[in-house]
Amino acid sequence: MPAAITMLAFTVVLYLIELVDQLTPLHLDDDGIHSRSVSGLTGIIWAPLLHGGWAHLAANTIPFLVFGFLVMAGGIGQFVAVTALIWVVSGLGVWLLGPSNTSTIGMSGVIFGWLVFLLVRGFFARSLAQIAVAVVLFAVWGSVLLGVIPGRPEISWQAHLFGALAGLLAAFLVARADRSVGTRATGVDA
Repeated sequence: MPAAITMLAFTVVLYLIELVDQLTPLHLDDDGIHSRSVSGLTGIIWAPLLHGGWAHLAANTIPFLVFGFLVMAGGIGQFVAVTALIWVVSGLGVWLLGPSNTSTIGMSGVIFGWLVFLLVRGFFARSLAQIAVAVVLFAVWGSVLLGVIPGRPEISWQAHLFGALAGLLAAFLVARADRSVGTRATGVDA
């Protein structure tokens, strides 16, 4: 229950940020990632919190809630570590390879990272339950992974690709850390 409440609260924050952006002259969307600009590095922090209108935010809401909730099932510490890794790596990928003279915004890099994390963590962890969750997720959401392929210029394939790669790395690191804790707890070498 705390995971659901946390994700709902985080979603409310995203909607409040969009409301402020829509109702004030602050132009928050300009605070996204500006590729290869030193000042654009701060956008890595803000970009996932910003969306290009209500339709953009609405499109990200359901996967944000579902994947975030499932990632949080591993505990808040794991959720924070996985999310931070994906957030930063996705943002850095956009900063390095994104289009010039644009402000890249949106939570989709994090969402892609969470999805890939959930799809592969069971294989790294050798967990049948997690693999079963991955099969269901892939059946429902697998087609979105095509978003890592360059296509429409208004969609950041860079955020998707680097988020996905970060999710893969996060799954590997979490499984390795879990095995290390299990080895120390049992005193058995893995």
